[in-house]
Amino acid sequence: MNAEEYRSLIRTRMGERRYIHSVNVAKAAVKLAEIYGADVEKAEIAGILHDSCKEIPKDEMLQIILSGGIILDAVEKGTSKLWHSIAGSVYARNTLGIKDEDILNAIMYHTTGRAGMSLLEKIIFVADFIGDERDYNGVEIMRDKAYNHSLEDAMLFGLQFTITDLAKRNLTIHSNAINCYNDIITTLKEKGLQ
Repeated sequence: MNAEEYRSLIRTRMGERRYIHSVNVAKAAVKLAEIYGADVEKAEIAGILHDSCKEIPKDEMLQIILSGGIILDAVEKGTSKLWHSIAGSVYARNTLGIKDEDILNAIMYHTTGRAGMSLLEKIIFVADFIGDERDYNGVEIMRDKAYNHSLEDAMLFGLQFTITDLAKRNLTIHSNAINCYNDIITTLKEKGLQ
């Protein structure tokens, strides 16, 4: 299947607002792929599919995750908001037949990030923050960092925003997000940008 076929498929799996978001993430991912030299087609496909399981019932999400042989850790078990990315990756692999590990990982880690992210994973993580419909306080800063500075700058801004928000609300923070944050800080320091 190509990006257009995936676009038609996800339209049947989500409401209009989520569909517009997914299309906008794919659009931002293509733009970022062009800037940073990633595979544009893979970026578009991962962007389109990143939220493919976001609006299905939680029990169905959990069933998809378990059918993929994935065992949720304690934080994931208690935070169903993390399930859609895991289920989305399994759905893409098992139902849609996507074999490209980079696309599958980009879907899997678009919510938490992780240490050692590939270029495509970083692009989808950032694109999810900067789609055209996003209007949160700081989105223009995030877009500027993504398009004019570096993916790492944008990721750091996004991770700081997310981790701070979760901590203020006394919610759990997945170790992948902390590891991603530390990895980005280390990368920026190594590049002399921190």
